[in-house]
Amino acid sequence: MELPLVVGVDGSEPSLRAVDWAADEAALRGVPLRLVYASLWELPHSRLRSSGGTPIEGPALATGLGRSSEQVLADTIVEAAAKRAHRREVDVKISTEVLPEEPVPALLREGRTASALVLGSRGRGGIAELLLGSVSLAVAARADCPVIVLRGSHDNQAESAMRGPVVLGVGEEPENSAAVRFAFQEAAERRVPLEAVRAWRCPGYQTTDHPLMAGEPARLHEERAVQTLDAALREAPESVELHRRTAEGPARKVLLDASAGAGLLVVGARPRHGHFGLQLGRVAHAVLHHSACPVAVVPQRA
Repeated sequence: MELPLVVGVDGSEPSLRAVDWAADEAALRGVPLRLVYASLWELPHSRLRSSGGTPIEGPALATGLGRSSEQVLADTIVEAAAKRAHRREVDVKISTEVLPEEPVPALLREGRTASALVLGSRGRGGIAELLLGSVSLAVAARADCPVIVLRGSHDNQAESAMRGPVVLGVGEEPENSAAVRFAFQEAAERRVPLEAVRAWRCPGYQTTDHPLMAGEPARLHEERAVQTLDAALREAPESVELHRRTAEGPARKVLLDASAGAGLLVVGARPRHGHFGLQLGRVAHAVLHHSACPVAVVPQRA
């Protein structure tokens, strides 16, 4: 049985964009779409929108059915999201679930039997509109499956999943990388090129002012980057059009620059323990906050 693509919905515009994008992605993959609402509290009315963009008035929905206003509101949100997804992709099989629990543990559990989790990027206006919500960040750091966060759009419409190349950020250990395999699959299904990018830097202590030695350290680091790319792409399917690129500079900046015009940015992640539990590395954290396109964080488990 094909594992479903799971979308976290809460009635906000970012989650509706995630529903649109995930419906397209489910159609590409030929998998079911599962819409999940999880909450222990009633959401502010100003954040809720129906599939047509009109406000959902929560308390007014709680008629004499013996259910709380939040339960009625949650059901309405997922029903509206399901109708929206069906209108966008009529052939995709859609299921819904309302879970009365905290969103992060609920989505992490759903991710154990999902092909991927799709989440909206939550913003609250101004500069904060560029930043990522705590739920999306926590799920991306701890999920057992790829987590795709919808970046790069701030209206009520999602770009088609089939537009733009897939960009792969190639890390230090590309062999047998889950992120590389995921990027191959995405590029093949979308029938778009795969641009594999490897950033490199020449440490300051290796530079020299001698004119005969000035370029040698940099050349060696660039050659290692090329070798890393070659190792990552060794098992690439013949059907995928490949573009290889090395770039000098911090990996975060290189990948953020590459995200402009891309359909999807794929990065691997080995979650690390910190003071606040599992956390993502600096590169994954940066692209999740600032990418110009959707970001897929693919966990690499030991």
